[in-house]
Amino acid sequence: MTQVIQESVKMLEMLPESEQELASQLIKRLVLAWDPDFTKLTPEERKRLEAAEQRIDRGEYVKDSDIEW
Repeated sequence: MTQVIQESVKMLEMLPESEQELASQLIKRLVLAWDPDFTKLTPEERKRLEAAEQRIDRGEYVKDSDIEW
């Protein structure tokens, strides 16, 4: 968790519960405006995806046909 996120959470916790919901809705709207289809990757997701792609490139995966379903 980044420092900015930690600070944001602390500030949200200072608000009364009734205002926390309003702040949460604002954050949701900001995220949707940034990525309306939820298709963008976060830096952590990008890192995990690239690591998985590297494992596949090295042949470190199991084919569906190799699994006894």
